[in-house]
Amino acid sequence: MFKSLVHRLSQTAYVRSAIEEQANLDCFKEKPTPRMIWGLVLICTSYTIGWPVVGLLGILAVYGGRPWLLAVGGPLVYGLSHLVFILGAWLAGVDHAKAFFRWATRAAFLKLQKIE
Repeated sequence: MFKSLVHRLSQTAYVRSAIEEQANLDCFKEKPTPRMIWGLVLICTSYTIGWPVVGLLGILAVYGGRPWLLAVGGPLVYGLSHLVFILGAWLAGVDHAKAFFRWATRAAFLKLQKIE
């Protein structure tokens, strides 16, 4: 069953093109643009305002006796962190993500084909 799944997936256009075109990580050698740097900064910022702030709101709600603080503030802060992440991903661009996933697909399927 595993072999047939690997075989069927290796016949898809995405996997075939990644292997045939020798997908690599050369785009990571280029100097990052200011837009990409700001995007990465926003992505990192989104992680620091996500769960840590929700946890802090939880602590303040418990010790302050104000459960509404977590009930209202938690989803708002978590939603804000998602918006910041999406903005950062948009600014950083998808070129590097596409290159990484094509390379990872190629590397994984070359190893899986050796296992067969």
